[in-house]
Amino acid sequence: MSVRLTPAYPIPMRLFIGIALPSEVSARISAFTATLPPLPATLRWTSPAQWHITLQFLGATSDSQYASVTQRLAQIASPPVPVSIQGADFFHRAGIFYVAVVVSPELLALHKQIAAAMRECGFPPEDRPYSPHITLARGRNRPSPAAFAPLQAALRATPAPSFGAFTAHEFLLYESFTEPAGSRYEVRARFPLAS
Repeated sequence: MSVRLTPAYPIPMRLFIGIALPSEVSARISAFTATLPPLPATLRWTSPAQWHITLQFLGATSDSQYASVTQRLAQIASPPVPVSIQGADFFHRAGIFYVAVVVSPELLALHKQIAAAMRECGFPPEDRPYSPHITLARGRNRPSPAAFAPLQAALRATPAPSFGAFTAHEFLLYESFTEPAGSRYEVRARFPLAS
């Protein structure tokens, strides 16, 4: 006799809201990373296909919350958002190497609108200030700051990088999947930014 096992509860989705990068910006960042030294074993590059600018991380999301999230995001009214990407730095405690995104008034206003909408769906905003960035490499099990030493030396030896600017005409709702090779993201919904 066979027994069919079913989950005792639905597995929630892991969601976040972000802005995708245009191909020309991704190409400039890829060219920059190609000039950097190899990473130690405690770090790994993120895939260019997954590069994005996070507007808000939601995390575990139930089906009912998903319906509320998409409904409220569709109600956000914002003009297209200018985005400028320049400089590279580290979040040492989190084990992340990133390129920075300028916090323009338009980008900050969109972030605040989204945070207010998501609060109504049961997702409180983060306590720390909004710090938009694009993660280029991350550590396994929070590596020591010494793991970043070769990258830091390479950055000190060159002018601060600039990757140009673009205008975001939409923002996206992503689902995140954890896999052995790293995180994989899929777009679940798109929301236009119109004048």
